[in-house]
Amino acid sequence: MLSSLMEWLWQERLWLPPNNTWAQLEDRDGLVFAHPRHMLAALPLALVLVAVRLTFERFVALPLSRWMGVRDQIRRHANPNATLEKYFLRTGRRPTETQMALLAAQCGLTLRQTQCWFRRRRNQERPRLSKKFCEASWKFVYYLCSFTGGISILYHASWMWNEKKCWENHPNQTLQPELYWWYLLELSFYISLLITLPFDIKRKDFKEQVIHHFVTITLISFSYCSNLLRIGTLVLLLHNSADYLLEVGKMLSYAGFGSACTALFFVFSSVFFYTRLIIFPTKILYTTLFDSVENSSPFFGYYFFNTLLIMLQMLHVYWFCLILRMIYNVLRKGQLGKDVRSDEEESDYSDDEVARKGPQLKNGVTQGPGAIPSNGPRSRAAGRLANGHIPTT
Repeated sequence: MLSSLMEWLWQERLWLPPNNTWAQLEDRDGLVFAHPRHMLAALPLALVLVAVRLTFERFVALPLSRWMGVRDQIRRHANPNATLEKYFLRTGRRPTETQMALLAAQCGLTLRQTQCWFRRRRNQERPRLSKKFCEASWKFVYYLCSFTGGISILYHASWMWNEKKCWENHPNQTLQPELYWWYLLELSFYISLLITLPFDIKRKDFKEQVIHHFVTITLISFSYCSNLLRIGTLVLLLHNSADYLLEVGKMLSYAGFGSACTALFFVFSSVFFYTRLIIFPTKILYTTLFDSVENSSPFFGYYFFNTLLIMLQMLHVYWFCLILRMIYNVLRKGQLGKDVRSDEEESDYSDDEVARKGPQLKNGVTQGPGAIPSNGPRSRAAGRLANGHIPTT
């Protein structure tokens, strides 16, 4: 049964252009070709990356966050209440005013006390600023290393400057060791992101992130098995060119460097727009749709690979719409607002009470003689950048 399934899965007509066979891609005369079994090493390497990440965040990113002035806000925990906790977990985190009044009556609390309980309980679910900083630091280091490493690998490659070269003698293209290690590291990294996704910061585009990671892993795996490494490396390099800019911008935001964060956000937006919405469709998609079949007819792998790339492009458009909303906030307010995908830290007090008491209430802390001061401009600016990841391949 298993052998029949494997025989069907590895049919040459699914993976290779017409009139090509797996026998042509067997190693011979000192020539090495890409083989699907090579990618099995990505599974243990992904676990290694998870361990490296945990170590990096604990001993490098966390001390760095403190040195840069990242401070977690003091949160008041919600008092234990079985009725409210059951409603919070099973029914909803934001009950309506009518539901809130019923809950208050059941628990013998005032409406304001019940509202305050839900605010504090929601705040307990939100990630700490230091956790966001550590996550951004890890991704920044990886994306920067991957981008600079990719530039050094592809700078002298002919297909770096002429994408049509990706299809010369395809699929009979030998495997370069540096391309293998780069591919293996990228696949392992995205598998590690899937492993840690349940524990990472969740945002409103969580489903899109999951889709993106699965599409990316499938693209990397399929392109390696089909010996599409040349076009695959261009896709990787193109996406990594903007990722590290976003992550370092988040780090500056969490540390309270609002002006530098805003300036870097505009740089990131420009790079994202140019690479994802101009170069990717006009160069990458064009060459995979048209140049790749100039000397052969379309086959299953052609349609499958291009479908994944088009899905990736749709995600690019979705995330750029979020970027445009943030740019609108900058132009309207003169500063970078909160990430449109993330929730803000809530005050213990209602909006009406904050407005009425004015300066006496700030960030949920009563201000006055002897009061503990808040973190000031740094804490207020900490949520100004995209508090999360705009996933990329």
